[in-house]
Amino acid sequence: MKRVLLLLLALAGAYGVHVALGLPSPAEVRALATANPGTTALMRQRQEEARRAGRTARPAQAWVPLGRVSRHLIRAVLASEDQKFFGHDGVDWEAIQKSVDEDRKKGRFARGGSTITQQLAKNLFFTTRKTVTRKLRELVVARWMEQDLSKRRILELYLNVIEWGDGTYGCEAAARRWFGKAAADLDEQEAAGLAAMIPNPRRINPRVDAARFARARRRVLWLMARAGGSAAGQADRLGAEPEPLAETEPEEEEEAEAEPEREETVAPTPVPEPLDAPEPGTEATRPATPGTGDETTSENRL
Repeated sequence: MKRVLLLLLALAGAYGVHVALGLPSPAEVRALATANPGTTALMRQRQEEARRAGRTARPAQAWVPLGRVSRHLIRAVLASEDQKFFGHDGVDWEAIQKSVDEDRKKGRFARGGSTITQQLAKNLFFTTRKTVTRKLRELVVARWMEQDLSKRRILELYLNVIEWGDGTYGCEAAARRWFGKAAADLDEQEAAGLAAMIPNPRRINPRVDAARFARARRRVLWLMARAGGSAAGQADRLGAEPEPLAETEPEEEEEAEAEPEREETVAPTPVPEPLDAPEPGTEATRPATPGTGDETTSENRL
């Protein structure tokens, strides 16, 4: 029995060393507080996958500070991915327990329980392979991030490196690819659409499966409407406020389209013929009528 216990301890120690050897250095994580990362582990994984498939990977990414990200997108991401983001220390243990219970029932990795910080750790340093070892490393790095980086910085990094479709990384490139505009200008519907793609952007997008994408977006909008607590409050103080839609701008332009004044002829009253030439008939005008403008609001193009 003692020999078995010693063997188990040796195996556990060897496995612990194996886990530790696959971690980035604490200094590398600490540097993220001020330095933006270059090519991430996920980008390298996708490049290798493309090479094996005989394709050339052309990643698109444009870094933007959090102040140039639509407030709607920040709200959508927090509501759908991590509503406790501002309250946890990098790990949501309750979500992990639910994930473990469901995975045990189904006999496979069926449910994700990762926080935004854990997802960021995976994107930066690891691969998408679902293994216990990767999960343990992810937990360690998430804790390091929470110790050395602010929540705002973690969120900024996350929004700039996660995948949003084949070869598309970060919210700026995603906003331009899917909606033809900057990340700062996304409205609520567009922001919910991008957030809906996060779990599986290669399958949940308007080009691959429009119906599935629409269902996922409705779910995010539902979560946004019901989100509360610190995440919702913090989100309202972060990011850019998009410009109002053109249809809701003031009516000054409509008034400029008012009909021109129109002359009305007043029937002359018989009078004795004057010595001088008569003055022209009197004129009257009616008030200008504001133009109606275009009342039809076009749907967002996805």
